[in-house]
Amino acid sequence: MNVKPDFSKGHNLAETAPAYLSVWDIHAYYGESYIVQGVSFNVHEGEILALLGRNGAGKTSTLRAIARLDNPAIHKGEVWLDHQPLHLMSSYKAAQSGIGLVPEDRRIIPGLTVEENLKLAQIAPPIGWSIERLYELFPRLGERRNQEGVTLSGGEQQMLAIARALARDIKVLLLDEPYEGLAPVIVDEIERTLRKIKEQGITTVIVEQNAVRALELSDRAVILDTGNVVYDGSAGEVLSNKELREEYLAI
Repeated sequence: MNVKPDFSKGHNLAETAPAYLSVWDIHAYYGESYIVQGVSFNVHEGEILALLGRNGAGKTSTLRAIARLDNPAIHKGEVWLDHQPLHLMSSYKAAQSGIGLVPEDRRIIPGLTVEENLKLAQIAPPIGWSIERLYELFPRLGERRNQEGVTLSGGEQQMLAIARALARDIKVLLLDEPYEGLAPVIVDEIERTLRKIKEQGITTVIVEQNAVRALELSDRAVILDTGNVVYDGSAGEVLSNKELREEYLAI
């Protein structure tokens, strides 16, 4: 029987720095399907954490559980953001408390222009970045402010989805597959933008199948395998550890 190498205890920086977002032993289900099986990790204020793993590892489900969406349902465990118990909140309350989720499908609202999508995000407090500040971050959106959001290119729709999250006063940005289906030049542009967002002190968790690009962007990485954490440590170590990459990321 092949025993998989255990990287989960290696260089876990989460043990030595105060946590801003803490995920403690969460167990989450889609109906009877046990998807997230005791996941724990910490994210520090202002850092970018890559949440990685093969397809079906539980990455998106973990993001959704943190954001307190109805599915998957957390049956056990705790999620804390800046001393606030997200696990006791609805998704609406979690969003008000500072969680900003950008889902894989982006969910641009049909029939609304770029600017109307952004203004709708600010219809109730807490309000984040101003519309003009968002256009400074995403000049393409400023150029297309009167264009219907769903007619934008894939890259521009991703920019709009991120801008809409920043239009709220968020503490943690959760990104689900932000590079999916995008040309490398657009990935470069979004990566530069995420670095600028980090410079503003916003904490980010990124789920991404393009693991190398996510690791190059991130400070730390957590790798999941069948709903469990198998690695928690520096992103640089994952890039330099061929055995780890081949075992859990197939790269």
